[in-house]
Amino acid sequence: MSSTEVRLSRPPDLAALETKWRDLETRADPSFFQTWTWTGCLIGERFPNPVLVEAREAGRTVALALFNRRGRALYLGESGDPAMDSIYIEFNGVLAEAGAGARLTELCLVAARTALSASIASRFVGRPRLVLAGIDAMTAATAEAAGAVHYRRSHSAPSVDITRSADRFLDGLSANTRQQLRRSERAYASTGAITVERATTLSRARDFFGELARLHQASWQARGKPGAFANPFFVRFHHALIEHGLPRGEIELSRIAAGSQLIGVLYNFRYKQRVLAYQSGFDYAAAGRHAKPGMTSHLQVIREAISLGATRYDFLAGDDRYKRSFANQSEALHWVEVDSPGSPRQLLRKALGRLTRAVRPETPVSAESRVATSFQSTEIE
Repeated sequence: MSSTEVRLSRPPDLAALETKWRDLETRADPSFFQTWTWTGCLIGERFPNPVLVEAREAGRTVALALFNRRGRALYLGESGDPAMDSIYIEFNGVLAEAGAGARLTELCLVAARTALSASIASRFVGRPRLVLAGIDAMTAATAEAAGAVHYRRSHSAPSVDITRSADRFLDGLSANTRQQLRRSERAYASTGAITVERATTLSRARDFFGELARLHQASWQARGKPGAFANPFFVRFHHALIEHGLPRGEIELSRIAAGSQLIGVLYNFRYKQRVLAYQSGFDYAAAGRHAKPGMTSHLQVIREAISLGATRYDFLAGDDRYKRSFANQSEALHWVEVDSPGSPRQLLRKALGRLTRAVRPETPVSAESRVATSFQSTEIE
């Protein structure tokens, strides 16, 4: 078998990564959050101290992972700054060539932690760690080769298999959910026909995003919470994301109305045949007694997604009631830190027993794969 070379570097020009990253996307099976559209958005701000991990085989790039160094930690796909990370990455992970995801993820994570440990040890500063946010079970399991995995939290990510027709999709919901949806549709239909308008221009997308922000903030502030749009970086990031992603067909802003009455606005990502429901704003103030603006809005957009050939409508992490009402499948996402092997945290966890464990992939990484890997790195400051 061909050997795998893993290199760490400080890319002098982050924007120049786009060609290499997008080329690998065509040979991988990434989530939207692993694409350059997301990763490259405001990249200079989000990765002020970048560390790029690249795996190569037979002269081609087979894996890429972009970290930001902050203090004693490397953050995968994040900055480590809570204000910037409020954009909330999910389905995070190493971008790896299809068919070799587990093996290449393990190699990249081991290389990153090894280089970080060596850098910190040379300066006699504290504990090195990798911070991996919103990763799936495979990534969590392979991270165990890099060190002691500490689970900060885990969340269910419900989704809907929409390979069936729109009519059969409704038939698969519970009787109570169907009743609520039909009653809500009748309530709105008395005002006017329910319509879905998708933004096809940047100007219209910005208008929809503004409406969404207004509705979202009104709802959260009524509950005494600041709301996501109170963070200026969150707003700037998504304006930039819409600008770059809408022309590629990867951003969907949908305005749902009954006649002239606004019901809600959904801000979704679309990648390949998967739709991800990222953010929303609903007009609860104008909703009547039997109206369900959130459920009605999602139902209309799910129907449209089915007609456009989507196979999955993903509600992302969170156990909200409306998500459970629609979902017919779910997977766990994990927020973890990876310490050095033998760290006090690892020893304590072994003594207490692990309360949460990710399921290991069916095909483990072979010892042969590890032996056939060389590792080079630049100094990590």
